[in-house]
Amino acid sequence: MVREGIVLGHKISSRGIEVDQAKVEVIKDLPPPLNVKGVRSFLGHAGFYRRFIKDFSKISKPLSSLLVKDVPFKFDEACLHAFNLLKEKLITAPVIVAPQWDISFELMCDASDYAVGAVLGQHHGKLFHVIYYSSKVLNENQVNYTTTEKELLAVVYALEKFRPYLIGSKVIVFTDHSALKYLLKKGDSKPRLLRWMFLLQEFDLEIKDKKGVENVVADHLSRLCNTKVTDKEAAIRGEFPDEKLLAVSEFPWFADMANFKAIGIIPEEFNTQQRKKFFADSRHFYWDDPYLFKMGSDGLIRRCVADDEIHSIMWHCHNSPCGGHHSGLRTASKILQCGFYWPTIF
Repeated sequence: MVREGIVLGHKISSRGIEVDQAKVEVIKDLPPPLNVKGVRSFLGHAGFYRRFIKDFSKISKPLSSLLVKDVPFKFDEACLHAFNLLKEKLITAPVIVAPQWDISFELMCDASDYAVGAVLGQHHGKLFHVIYYSSKVLNENQVNYTTTEKELLAVVYALEKFRPYLIGSKVIVFTDHSALKYLLKKGDSKPRLLRWMFLLQEFDLEIKDKKGVENVVADHLSRLCNTKVTDKEAAIRGEFPDEKLLAVSEFPWFADMANFKAIGIIPEEFNTQQRKKFFADSRHFYWDDPYLFKMGSDGLIRRCVADDEIHSIMWHCHNSPCGGHHSGLRTASKILQCGFYWPTIF
């Protein structure tokens, strides 16, 4: 007996396996385009799958006529019928398929000034089929990101969105922003980019270039203003659900020194050289329960700060009304003057 349920985006019922509407609603609920640019973007998306759509040219003719130069834009009943029919084709078989776990997954990602789009699919033979469409509007902070940051955010968003499919599988990411390929090898990027690149290490990724004119599906999804659907999606967090899973088990950078000063314990894994250095460094540290202090080269004693306190201290010494919004060097000096210390303060 077949019972109804959802398995990785496919609905199992007495009628067999159906496509879960949540996977295609960004296209299913897409409103008609309002201008020539919108029609061109939609036809570019639909045209990518024209080999699966019988009589594609005949169906799309009313929409294609709107792209003719000097023709007034008039979206009439014939255009609406063609638009709805193509939408229906894009969210049903053979365009939409169920995932096959023995072949690689492919992600097409793109970002515009105000949204990101992604499509998850697989190549069956020489033909690319869709598994999942997704799109999300950027928030007020994300719209100010640089182009590279937006393009990488689109990849992070797609990996988070499709994570149940991609963990443990080979994933090929197509993007029209070639700089992303080189971020993996670059060590001096912005902290936000570096953090995202670390997140990508969880996946077996291969990033490939895809020209903008060929990345039409993701390009179309990244330009949608379908708030009926995109507003229901959670905000793009730029992190994965289990990123902080082990945070409670992380120890402060001074844990070994605190244990030694408090109860005389030395890490067992230290070799002879490490023990000598550890004992030499310990002369500069002092324990006053519950805090560890360090004497600096200037003779001042400062409290050692754990990672979870750093953000608050930085805010008070830089952003607060008495912070002054000074440069990095002056802010670091102010933190030292306030009696705090951590190794990466500069």
